[in-house]
Amino acid sequence: MKSFTLRKLIISNVILYICLSGLDGQQVKREEINFNFDWKFFKGDQPVASTRDFDDSGWRILDLPHDWSIEGPFSSQWASGTGYLPGGIGWYRKSFDVPRNWKKGKVYILFEGIYNNSEVWINGNYLGKRPNGYISFYYDLTPFLIFGKKNIIAVRVDHSKFADSRWYTGSGIYRNVWLIFTPEVHITIWGVHYRTPEISKDKATIDIEVDVANHKKKSTIVDVVNTLYYSGKEVGKSSSKVTIAGYGKNTVDQKIIVEEPKLWGVDNPQLYRLVTVVEGKGFRDETSMNAGIRYFRFDPVKGFSLNGESMKLKGVCLHHDAGALGSAVPRSEIERRLGLLKEMGCNAIRTSHNPYSPDFLDLCDSLGFLVIDEAFDEWEQPKKKWIEGWNRGTPGKDGYAEYFKDWAHRDLADFVIRDRNHPCIIMWSIGNEIDYPNDPYTHPVLDTEANPQTWAKYDEKLPHADRLGEISSELVAIVKKYDTTRPVTAGLASALMSNETGYADVLDVVGYNYQEFRYERDHLTYPERPLYGSENGMSLEAWNAVEKNDYVAGQFLWTGIEYMGEAGQYPSRHSTSGLIDLAGNKKPEFYFRQSLWNSRPMIFIGTTSNLTSREPSNLWAHKRVDPVWNYEEGSVVSVNVFTNCEETELLLSGKSLGVKRMSDFQNRTISWDIPFEPGELKAIGRNNGIEVTSCSLKTYGKPAAIKAMCDAMVLKADRTDISRIYVTIIDKDGNVVYNADNEILCEITGPVKLLGMEDANPRNTEDYKDNKQKAYRGKLLIYLQSEDTVGTANVTISSEGLNSLTFDLDIVK
Repeated sequence: MKSFTLRKLIISNVILYICLSGLDGQQVKREEINFNFDWKFFKGDQPVASTRDFDDSGWRILDLPHDWSIEGPFSSQWASGTGYLPGGIGWYRKSFDVPRNWKKGKVYILFEGIYNNSEVWINGNYLGKRPNGYISFYYDLTPFLIFGKKNIIAVRVDHSKFADSRWYTGSGIYRNVWLIFTPEVHITIWGVHYRTPEISKDKATIDIEVDVANHKKKSTIVDVVNTLYYSGKEVGKSSSKVTIAGYGKNTVDQKIIVEEPKLWGVDNPQLYRLVTVVEGKGFRDETSMNAGIRYFRFDPVKGFSLNGESMKLKGVCLHHDAGALGSAVPRSEIERRLGLLKEMGCNAIRTSHNPYSPDFLDLCDSLGFLVIDEAFDEWEQPKKKWIEGWNRGTPGKDGYAEYFKDWAHRDLADFVIRDRNHPCIIMWSIGNEIDYPNDPYTHPVLDTEANPQTWAKYDEKLPHADRLGEISSELVAIVKKYDTTRPVTAGLASALMSNETGYADVLDVVGYNYQEFRYERDHLTYPERPLYGSENGMSLEAWNAVEKNDYVAGQFLWTGIEYMGEAGQYPSRHSTSGLIDLAGNKKPEFYFRQSLWNSRPMIFIGTTSNLTSREPSNLWAHKRVDPVWNYEEGSVVSVNVFTNCEETELLLSGKSLGVKRMSDFQNRTISWDIPFEPGELKAIGRNNGIEVTSCSLKTYGKPAAIKAMCDAMVLKADRTDISRIYVTIIDKDGNVVYNADNEILCEITGPVKLLGMEDANPRNTEDYKDNKQKAYRGKLLIYLQSEDTVGTANVTISSEGLNSLTFDLDIVK
C-alpha cells in the first residue's frame, strides 16, 4: 500500500513538473482581467489600512464600480451642489494571486476613474496619488508583487471636501478597474494611435503609430503588424521589423490603404477593427480597438460638415450620473439613455464638464453620436460651489483649482491620449465657463455691456481675465502635442470678455454659452472664426439662431437628461433642466425638441390651465405642459400639440375640434383653448392630407392597479448584467394615473440584487438604496443586477391597496 502511494506521488510530481516546464516554454501573451469583483470597503479613515497585514475581515465586501455617496443619507448638512449627499473618506482593499508565469512580464493596474484624491498601495508600497476624479490612470505593480502568496492592493479615496463641485460627482472607485499583464516587450498602455489624413470615395489612408517598450536589459528584435478588419474580413495590413534597445522605447509608424472605405457617420456609424501585434522570440503582445474612417470640417461661413455633407449639431450637454445609480453607471444603462436621445433626433453630446468613461465613448462610436470631449470646469482659480441652494447663501471654493497648477498638464495629456482613437470625438474642450464674469475673473470691458446669465460689472478686487489668454495658450499646446486631427474649443460664458483677453483667439472653434445675440455681431467682427452654441436654453428662438444661419454649426441644450446636484434648497436634490428625467421618462420638452430635430412623423399633446403666458421666462425654462386630460369640468384648458407634421386635427371623444396647419403657428406649437369635459382627447397628424401619426390623452380615475414591464427576463450569471422593471400606476380602465404617488415595495428572492429604485421626484430624499420608493407622476423605475449563481430569481412588486406582480427571471451561464 505504501509502495503504491509513493509511486502515485512520484508520478504526480513528474506530471506537475512537466506542466510547469511546459508553462515556462509557452509564448508570453497579454492578458486583460476585469478587476471589479470582491473588493472590501470601509467608509471612514483607517490610517494603517495600506499595510499588507491589516485586518480587513470586518469590512463590507462589494463589487466595483461603486459610489458610496448615492448610498446616502440625504441631509441638509451636505451641499446642494452635489445633491445633499455625503462625501467623506473611504478605503478599498483586494487580495489576489499572481500566476507564476507572470514573472516573465509586466503587471499594471488601470483605474478608469476614482472620485477623488485617490492614493494606491500594493503590498504596503506606495504607488502614487491622483487628485482628479475623472481621469483614467495606471500604475506598474511589477516590482512589488509577491509570487506564490496573496497580494494586497489598497486604495484610499478622500472626498472629505464634499462641496467641491457644482453638480453630483459621486465618491469612490466608480468606474471599471483592469489588471493588465504584458510581456516584457509590449505595446504601452494607450500606445496605439491612428489617423485618417486622406479620405476619398475610392480609398482612405490610415496612419498608425505604435509605442513599443522594452523592459529587458538586451535589445530585442520585434515584428510589428497592424491588421484592419471589416465585418471580420481583413481589408488591410502593414508590418515592420524593428529593434528596440534594452530598457528603451520606440514609436513605430505604419500605413494601411483601404479601398472603397465605409465611412463612419451619425446615421450609419460604420466601424472597422484594428488589431495590433508586437511579436518576438517567446512573446506576443496584441491589442485591438474599433476604428472609424470619417472626415469633418468646421467652416466659418458654412458651419459643420461630416464626410462632405453639411449638418447641424443637434446636441445636448450631459452629466455622468444616473439618479439612483449615482456615478457607478452600468454600460447597458448608458446605452439605454443614449438610445432615448437618438430617438429624439439628437446627434451630438458635450461631456459637461469632465472626461467620461470609456464605455460611454465606445457606445457613442457604435451608436453614431458626435462628441465634444471636455476636460475642465475650472482652472487655477476656483468657482463658487453652492451649499445652501443654487445661488443662495455663501458659496464654497473647494475644487480642482487647488490641483490645477501641479496636475493640469498631466491630466490633459492623459485625457487626450486615452480618448484620441474614438471616431465619435470631433472637438477637445479645454474648459467650461472659465470666463464666467466675476466667478472668478473680471475685466473692465464688463462695464460696456450686459452679459447673459449674470449682469456683473468690473470688480478690480478679483483676478484679471488677461490670465485666461495665457493659460488657454498652454492648454491648447498640450492638446495639439498629442492630437492635431481635431480642433480645440471651449464653452465661453462671456465672449465679450474672452475676445479682449486672447482666450477666444487661441481656440480653433469657439463655443458660446447662452449668447445667441452675439452670433451675428461676432461673425462680422471675426469672419474667420467658426462658432457654435456650446450651451443653450430650450427656447425656439435659440434653435432658430442656429437653423437660420449657416455659419452657426449647432447647439448643445442644457441639458439632455436630469442630473443629481445643482439643486435648490433642501430637500431639492437634483436639477430639473433635462429633456428626460432621472428615470428616463420623456418630458414634454423632449417631444417639442423631437418635433424640431427628427423627421420621422411624431405628435404629442400637452395641456395646461395657465393661459396667461405661453413663452419661456428665462434661459432654462421648459414647455410647462403636462400629458393629462384631468381638469374641472367647464374650465378652459390650453391644448398644445408638438408635431413635425403639416397639419393636426384635434378630436374630443370622437368629435372633431378642427384642423390646424403648422405654417400658421410661428412658435411651432399648434394650440387650442377649449372647455374641459372628461373623455379622450386625440390628435391626428397628417402630411399631404394623409394620416401619418396620432396620440391621445384620456381622463384618468383613481389608482386601481400596478402595471409593470421587465426589459430583460434572462440575465447572464456574471454579476454585471442588468434588468429594468418599469412600473406604472393605472386606473380601473388602464389609464396612467399621472398624479399617483403610491409607495411601491420590491421584494426579491434568488440570484439577483436590487441596485436602486428611481422615482425622478426632485424633492424626494428617501433612502435610495432600500426596497421601497414612492411613484412620481404615476411611474417608478427599478434596477436589478444578476449575481453569479445560475437559477431563477423572483421579483415581486406590490403596493398597499393595489395588486402585486411577480416576475421570474432566469439567471443563466
